[in-house]
Amino acid sequence: MRTEPTWRIPVGILGLIAGLILYGFIIARYAPGIIGDWPTWAQTLVYLVLGIIWLKPLRNFLIWMETGHWGVPRQD
Repeated sequence: MRTEPTWRIPVGILGLIAGLILYGFIIARYAPGIIGDWPTWAQTLVYLVLGIIWLKPLRNFLIWMETGHWGVPRQD
């Protein structure tokens, strides 16, 4: 367990918030123009996928915030 504070956690939280705001603006700006005429069920499916897709890189990002390594460090 870490005993000293690290700069990565506050920077990571601010980066995560900024990234999610940017991602939200991009989706809100471009998605309705692309899928606005689709059936409601298809739009719902697209927005569900777009709402979940940002979770994929989140694991590695949280590992970096805690350890300073991108992804799971290998145990050689």
